[in-house]
Amino acid sequence: MTKQRILLIGGGGHCKSVIDVIEQGNYFDIGGIIDVPEKVGEYVLGYKIIGTDDLLDSLKNDFDAFHMTMGMIGISEKRSDLFNLLIGKGFNFPIIISPSAYISKHAFIGEGTVVMHHSVVNAGAHIGKNCIINTKALIEHDAVVGDHCHVATGAIINGGVVVGSESFIGSGAVSKQYSTVPFQSFIKANSIIK
Repeated sequence: MTKQRILLIGGGGHCKSVIDVIEQGNYFDIGGIIDVPEKVGEYVLGYKIIGTDDLLDSLKNDFDAFHMTMGMIGISEKRSDLFNLLIGKGFNFPIIISPSAYISKHAFIGEGTVVMHHSVVNAGAHIGKNCIINTKALIEHDAVVGDHCHVATGAIINGGVVVGSESFIGSGAVSKQYSTVPFQSFIKANSIIK
């Protein structure tokens, strides 16, 4: 099977984690990274930063797939705005799933979302577009995670919870079942969501 050539957008710490997931899954060939001008020519885990956002339109036909690898701590309008702009131009953003994650066949995951190592997405869960489901996060049955959310390491979204789009759920946060997290919420690490 021929691997898709993928371009990563963002070269920080989250990029390293996504590279590891991609390498473990062995579905994509990483062809380069996009970042800020001062980092062009540098390498992230052996992959070269080849340019800035300004080059994306000209690179569209050189790659089969793209992925947002800029992280999200709190609200990240740049991450969501750039994703929406590129989707509108027909860029392909596949779902990336670690081989160590468990995804129920009865769950839904939107385009451009990454599910990291040892995460669980259970039956009836619905995860939106361009989300980060980070290492060891749990998305329980019938939970809904809106677009452009980051569920951080070890966070627990219990059954029936609704997380509004563009929200950040901090590491180790735990939600009460069937609770609601409003749009653009910032939930601190180790919080209890009632």
